Amino acid sequence: MVRQQSIMWYYGDIFGRFWHSRLFLLNLVGFFIAPVTSHPQCLDFKPPFRPEDELQFCVMYKHFGCCDYAKDQELMAKYYKIMDNFDYYGYANCAAYVQGLLCQECSPYAAHLFDAEDPSTPLRTIPGLCPDYCSAFLDRCESTIPLISDDPRIAELKHDKPRLCRYLQLDDPDYCYPHLLSNEHLTKNLGRVAEDPEGCLQLCLEEVANGLRNPLAMVHANDGTHRLFVAEQVGVVWVYLPDRSRLEKPFLNISEAVLTSHWEGDERGFLGITLHPDFKYNGKLYVYYSVEIGFDERIRVSEFRISAADMNVVDHTSERVILEVDEPASNHNGGQILFADDGYLYIFTGDGGMAGDPFGLFGNSQNKSALLGKVLRIDVNDNDKGPLYRIPPDNPFAHERGARPEVFAYGARNMWRCSVDRGDPVTREGKGRIFCGDVGQNKYEEIDIVEKGRNYGWRAKEGFSCYDKKLCANSSLDDVLPIYAYPHKMGKSVTGGYVYRGCEYPNLNGMYIFGDFMSGRLMSLRENRDTRQWDYKEICMGMGLTCAFPGLINNYHPYIISFAEDEAGELYFLSTEIPSATSPTGVVYKVVDPSRRAPPRSCHYDPLPVKVKSKTIQFQPKETLIGVEFPNSGQEITDSNDWLEELMRSLDEPGLQTTLRPTTTTTKPPKTTKSRKGRRRKQGRHQHQHGAVRLAGDDLGRADRGRVEIFAKGEWGTVCDDLWNAKNAEVVCRQLGYRYALKASKAAEFGEGSHLRILLDDVQCQGTEATLLDCQHAGVGNSNCAHYEDAGVICGNSFDNGH
Repeated sequence: MVRQQSIMWYYGDIFGRFWHSRLFLLNLVGFFIAPVTSHPQCLDFKPPFRPEDELQFCVMYKHFGCCDYAKDQELMAKYYKIMDNFDYYGYANCAAYVQGLLCQECSPYAAHLFDAEDPSTPLRTIPGLCPDYCSAFLDRCESTIPLISDDPRIAELKHDKPRLCRYLQLDDPDYCYPHLLSNEHLTKNLGRVAEDPEGCLQLCLEEVANGLRNPLAMVHANDGTHRLFVAEQVGVVWVYLPDRSRLEKPFLNISEAVLTSHWEGDERGFLGITLHPDFKYNGKLYVYYSVEIGFDERIRVSEFRISAADMNVVDHTSERVILEVDEPASNHNGGQILFADDGYLYIFTGDGGMAGDPFGLFGNSQNKSALLGKVLRIDVNDNDKGPLYRIPPDNPFAHERGARPEVFAYGARNMWRCSVDRGDPVTREGKGRIFCGDVGQNKYEEIDIVEKGRNYGWRAKEGFSCYDKKLCANSSLDDVLPIYAYPHKMGKSVTGGYVYRGCEYPNLNGMYIFGDFMSGRLMSLRENRDTRQWDYKEICMGMGLTCAFPGLINNYHPYIISFAEDEAGELYFLSTEIPSATSPTGVVYKVVDPSRRAPPRSCHYDPLPVKVKSKTIQFQPKETLIGVEFPNSGQEITDSNDWLEELMRSLDEPGLQTTLRPTTTTTKPPKTTKSRKGRRRKQGRHQHQHGAVRLAGDDLGRADRGRVEIFAKGEWGTVCDDLWNAKNAEVVCRQLGYRYALKASKAAEFGEGSHLRILLDDVQCQGTEATLLDCQHAGVGNSNCAHYEDAGVICGNSFDNGH
């Protein structure tokens, strides 16, 4: 059966309007049936790999396939056992056939050739053969069949060659042997990260943990146990064991001391955690969190020790406050804390909040006598006696008059999530580099490599552009530019990531993967060795059959809070459905490259035993691979023949309107289910539905308020209306998933969207409509107002959210 690629959103809309026209649909059939979808898969349901040791028998797959040296030797032994039954003429006629058939277990498409994708069917003993090849093979080497296969059905049909060849055929002729070897669509770019037609990298995910309240950090102990410690914004840290079970008793719980709230977008809370490089021996860890002292808000960095009685619990009485810094506002609190390769503790603070760093003559970030808007570096080693921390002797401003000696770098706005590059596993190239995402103001988000003594530009610059023109023109600024910056049409709050240095997915080595909290966009950078520039590629969830492997999914919650790596260097990110510190919708995802894996056993490790005194809670995955489903039948459509049959049947049912969900196809295994209603997911490229809305323009970056922007007729635009009212706001807030509209704002309270067209005017809603387009209005694109009347909303799930 010809496999079907994902259905385009546009044609899903056409079907909604023309479902009754059988002729119209039949004319589109040829358009929808795309070429065969490439989906390399081995018999163990995993991606192919490059063998570590060169194959000696199945040499056609020595560069990429499904056999390592041991399997190659096993097949060679089987080959000689078969061929020992033949004389010289038997060898001459049949040796190549037998070798070719046996070696298809090494083919990158072995799962297709042997029907291993469908667990409901028995595994083939002979790979699926193309009809012409089957006929030639049986004519010359029929006597080899009993020696290759013990399938009783083949024995029954051995005297009826046409029926036997039909039995040996595949339902999907594109994958039959040997024609698939010359199928350019299947062999082109084999083993490389898959890309869609626009160059977006096709990756997949594996769900690792769920039910978390704004998970914003995940670290490992580097002690051989391969435990993961996941921190929630409320101030609770959980221990996850290598089997992904969670300990019932928290590792750390300082929620009573942590300052945060249930408000969506609140930037205060437990913001960072790191374990000492010698944690295995000294049991020390460091945390970064918000506190309230009297009427003042502060950020606090504290040291804790592990309990002497339980290696999975912190001694809460051991807290020693290393550093506190007053926060003049509730936003831009920074929060990253880590140890770099030099053994020192790095602390990344925000600029103090509000907008535009308005503190002092040049702002906090450019003021080296302030600790805000900085990268700090301190020495907390051997601090059991004497001062809690010392100043590293090579700190760049340790001897500069008026400067704080803790300052390592300055000019940061609000660096959110930084990481240290482990370096190339072989050459160690890149080792020790510190990458950070620095959240922008109104226009740009940026990625920086942090170096000693450097000025990262804020508030003089935002990204590559000037923000404060007077400061920007100052010849003494001497700032370093980001390695990459992107505009707010791509996202409005960068979440820094990691350079992938894990073992399991060699294609990703050297790729810096990061995201955006607001847009949910996953992105990557890779350094060009010739130009030393960083090349950008967007990351999309795998389309079609790309993620059709057991345990993999192709969608995620959109608010990307943080990235992490485990002890082995594998990459994860943490996101949530509702960005509130009290919403248990957070999930940890592992990043997976479905195009190529490391050779079997090359990434194997045996975790050291963990003495567990708490009860364990077994992991129960909740996320699913999203596929094309006919909502009227509930049937998952996994290939184009089934799809067309279901489509034609639906047209014969009177009054039945056919719709196609704009998701990607799946195959077996695994079974897929419908995504839960109402959930915002990120999948594939960023597609927008007619009537979709978003909020923009809030200086503090809060998700629950802003200028209303609507997507209509293929573009985003504003709603400009001096009669904007609460009923209109109700429609917008409910569409965005909030329970209440707390305010219908007017007169461009959240700024003018002058970079967009005005798409709606004179909107009159009853408050129950699904979108603003369902309300009365002057027509899309028709307006008699200006951007100084752009409408906005403040939404919430309780009536105190707007205060």
